[in-house]
Amino acid sequence: MNFPNEQILYRVTQGDEAAFSQLYTHFRSPALKFCTTLLKDEEEAENITQDVFAKIWDRRVQIKPEHSFQAYLFVSLRNQIFDQFKKFEKDQLLRKQYVDRMTIMNDEDSDDKEARIQFLQVAVDCLSEKRRQILKLNIEEGKSYKEIATYLNISTNTVKNQLIKAKEILRRQSRIAIS
Repeated sequence: MNFPNEQILYRVTQGDEAAFSQLYTHFRSPALKFCTTLLKDEEEAENITQDVFAKIWDRRVQIKPEHSFQAYLFVSLRNQIFDQFKKFEKDQLLRKQYVDRMTIMNDEDSDDKEARIQFLQVAVDCLSEKRRQILKLNIEEGKSYKEIATYLNISTNTVKNQLIKAKEILRRQSRIAIS
């Protein structure tokens, strides 16, 4: 009998936590190995594995017991990892754009540069303490959302949302200053 058999998968689709626990126990180790091979980071591999199994549990009614669960699991893991890579590339691109803007500012004459720096500092100082701290950790120290979340003991979504709001406020302020 191959594991998992259709009966176990059917029980999972019906919300049987014990059957899901069997699936998790059986596939956790190969899933971690697969993720670690692609990510080269055991902690991130653990996070991705947990996230994918949580999503599978949330979407358990969509499982087709007659199809290969293993194929479904590993495609889900691969897709989650690729999404993680895309997010990392986007973060790197945003950081590069920020550095490029700062370089352009360095090329401008010193009076204009000094005024912009002062304005930017005032705008940053007007942010709430938490937003200012998150922004500085991300931009000045180059910390990832996850690193900031761990450091501040908050969720990565909170970090992301606070950065989006802080950057929007700074963009709005810079438009006002230019006009």
